[in-house]
Amino acid sequence: MTAVIALVGRPNVGKSTFFNRLTRTREALVADFPGLTRDRHYGTAQFEGRQYLVIDTGGFEPEEREGLVAAMAIQTRLAIQEADAICFLVDAKEGLSAQDEEIAMELRRGGKPIYLVVNKMDAKGAVSELPEFHRLGLGMPYTISAAHGHGVETLLEAVFSDLPSEEIAQQDAGKGPRIAMLGRPNVGKSTLVNAMLGEKRVLVFDEPGTTRDSIRIPYERDGKPYVMIDTAGMRRRARVGEGLEKLSVLKTLGALREADVVLLVLDARVGIAEQDSHLVGVAVELGRPIVVVINKWDGMSPHERKAVKQELERRLSFIQYAPVYTISALHGTGVGDLYKSIDRLWQNSRKHFSTGELNRALGEIIETHQPPMVGGRRIKLRYCHQGGENPVTLVFHGNQLTRLPGSYKRYLESAFRKALRLDSIPLRLLFRQGENPYDPQRGKH
Repeated sequence: MTAVIALVGRPNVGKSTFFNRLTRTREALVADFPGLTRDRHYGTAQFEGRQYLVIDTGGFEPEEREGLVAAMAIQTRLAIQEADAICFLVDAKEGLSAQDEEIAMELRRGGKPIYLVVNKMDAKGAVSELPEFHRLGLGMPYTISAAHGHGVETLLEAVFSDLPSEEIAQQDAGKGPRIAMLGRPNVGKSTLVNAMLGEKRVLVFDEPGTTRDSIRIPYERDGKPYVMIDTAGMRRRARVGEGLEKLSVLKTLGALREADVVLLVLDARVGIAEQDSHLVGVAVELGRPIVVVINKWDGMSPHERKAVKQELERRLSFIQYAPVYTISALHGTGVGDLYKSIDRLWQNSRKHFSTGELNRALGEIIETHQPPMVGGRRIKLRYCHQGGENPVTLVFHGNQLTRLPGSYKRYLESAFRKALRLDSIPLRLLFRQGENPYDPQRGKH
């Protein structure tokens, strides 16, 4: 089984920078102010051919008993329980603190292997000797620079020499759908993630913006693998406070590019905002299948429900093909049904069609409704082949295709979706002017 290493420490000691170093990504938000990482954040990494899982945690303040900081401490304790080994980070520049001693005391009680990691050794003003860190009673400290990579290999050699030497199977991220949870702040995304996973894994507070980063959570349901991506709520604001909103938007867009299926979560009591339409537009542009999830449906009157559905038809008419579910994430009502669409959309978006099958469908579609005449000549669609998947991309060849009107392109999209039984997913149509590149007579004249 895959080894799990948790990164633990008080705020702003460099855990997210170290996470990014290990995973060779910029997955964790990094900035110079505390509290940016509020939840467990997972990443895959590799050392000497061995894959392992890294958990980046929020700043650990074990003595806090109330509010968001206390909730972050609970998340860190869950990460410690999941881990096979713990890297406890301290700050060489700031030296030993009372918080470090509190954390060390709690970690010792957990009984897990602990590696004391003194970070920022290359920083100006960093301690040159380490006797004060020996007071923590955690053995010899490992000195590193997470920002530049110094000392990291030595630390990992120590960690893996102590872990069981089981052979680690390579994980294939393409075996199951990656699900992006998308929506404005406070619509219930994290509550829905918890309902789908069956545990309180993502922080839930009744305040917008609590989930600050995109959290990737691999899991299984009924023996099938999935990866849940819970994005930070995306807001459009004239001013970006401390850079945080801008960073969250970038993470949201990145998650959309990564996702196989997008769950757009709406709040039934708030309705559909311009920002919801914008988010859907981005997902459609990327060719991602979308499931519309209307949350907080319970307790609404029939009149209110009718109004929400009418607004949905009006504001999101450009994705009429997308399945719509009404749920209560808090009570779990309707949540299990989402997987039916997730599985179907994922499978449909990865389908491959033979050239013969596509051209037989094209012939029938044209026979039902021919392309229009332009300048006294009829536009001709001569040939079609598949140019890609996720999104399924169909490439058409013919004459005067640059003059094909939008209405006929929409007809083609709808007709091919029906003919190929690709309900509920977007199709991407590309049009190439000129000869049929697959014509066996081409070049023989």
